Amino acid sequence: MPVLRGDGAAGGGDTVIRDVGEAVSERAVEVVGRAMGRAQEGRELPVDLLAGEDAYLAVFDAPGTEGNDVQVRYEDGAILVRVDRFREHREGFEMRFPGRGLALDGRVELPADVNLDPEEATATLRENGTLYVRVPTAETPDSSAES
Repeated sequence: MPVLRGDGAAGGGDTVIRDVGEAVSERAVEVVGRAMGRAQEGRELPVDLLAGEDAYLAVFDAPGTEGNDVQVRYEDGAILVRVDRFREHREGFEMRFPGRGLALDGRVELPADVNLDPEEATATLRENGTLYVRVPTAETPDSSAES
């Protein structure tokens, strides 16, 4: 007995099973990809904090990020980073595995016992997606009197 496929044509049972198997496989890949993207969005961006003589430098890894995707602010003694990435359409390709998170956050606490000048902070995004946030230290009233 012939089995009807989704397009209305008659086909063997093997064709239907193959079509169902492909559909299930495609759906599984999509679900896993979305789950991986959500998991990435749930983790903070990796960051290194370096201390220099006149500044602190926070180095965040945010591959695939462009300058207009990034927001950086200083709040309550911490550097906060928000990245809202966008996936650009690639001509001739279809998204099969959306595994990269699109909304990413990062945070690093700076030492509370250091006098900082967040108004003079700078942020630089390199082409490879590494974000450098430099927060200079400020002179304390005591240290300017000693000079």
